[in-house]
Amino acid sequence: MELAAYFASLDPVNLLKSLPGGVAQGIVWGVMALGVYITFRLLDIADLTVDGSFTTGGAVTAMLILGGWPAWAAVLAAILAGMLAGLCTGLLHTRFGIPAILAGILTQFALYSINLHIMGMAANKSVNPDKFPVFITSRHVPAAILTGLVIAAVLVAALYWYFGTEQGSAVRATGSNSAMSRALGINIDSMKVLGLGLSNGLVALAGGLMTQYQGFADVNMGRGAIVIGLAAVIIGEVVCAAIFRKGANFGIRLGFIIAGGVLYYVVMTLILWLKLNSNDLKLFTAIIVAVFLAVPYLQAQAKSSFKLAGRRGRVARKGGSEHA
Repeated sequence: MELAAYFASLDPVNLLKSLPGGVAQGIVWGVMALGVYITFRLLDIADLTVDGSFTTGGAVTAMLILGGWPAWAAVLAAILAGMLAGLCTGLLHTRFGIPAILAGILTQFALYSINLHIMGMAANKSVNPDKFPVFITSRHVPAAILTGLVIAAVLVAALYWYFGTEQGSAVRATGSNSAMSRALGINIDSMKVLGLGLSNGLVALAGGLMTQYQGFADVNMGRGAIVIGLAAVIIGEVVCAAIFRKGANFGIRLGFIIAGGVLYYVVMTLILWLKLNSNDLKLFTAIIVAVFLAVPYLQAQAKSSFKLAGRRGRVARKGGSEHA
């Protein structure tokens, strides 16, 4: 009876109404995931700066809009602030020999206080879309989705172009094989600093967009951002590999990172619609990331097991024919 009452309480109409908002937020988090992708996949660095630089982007955007700046100019300033945060992490890592993961933690830790100072020592700042001009807001979700898609498409195209240039290829080569890159004359320290700066600039951009969308900036808005970014990256990669079994080019893979952010937030919307405890969202996020991280490994293991079994079968048949 209780189970029947539970399912009877679920209203599909509410789910349909909630999905567009989830898609809009997913696109913004997908933009953030592009930044995570640069460090996690291209540079092979686990950068924890993003939890702080996401908030930095939101704080800078909020304060500048409140100060009378147009929204686009505030977002550009947020990108620069995020890039500076990434440069700090890069310099701590390359110039002072601090391990990358620890350098990111130190920068993230420092950014908490810096973000408070940016917001005038207030924990949050409201940006009312009725009083201040913003170009993406939860009050107009269809327009927010369209704006987000345009921004995401421009970013994917720009990144596809950039990482095809000589400098962009050097960044990718640094993450792929740093020893060989150094032997080829690439300054791998500079490439790491550049990659970290670009990554956190994108993360701060997402923070600025999220501040406009939700109508406020909060000092804790970036908490757990790295996990959400990883979830979007992994989900996007798994879905891309499932659709393009023979491989996809770099631009398509970047596009699927955005799709990964959307799919992640659709799943979160579904979880909330199922009336599960909202305090368990981080637990569900961790489970989703773990599952999608495990899928490629388990698939590879299954393929290798089948190949090994096939080899043993051929050897056994060959041995049997020789004895006969």
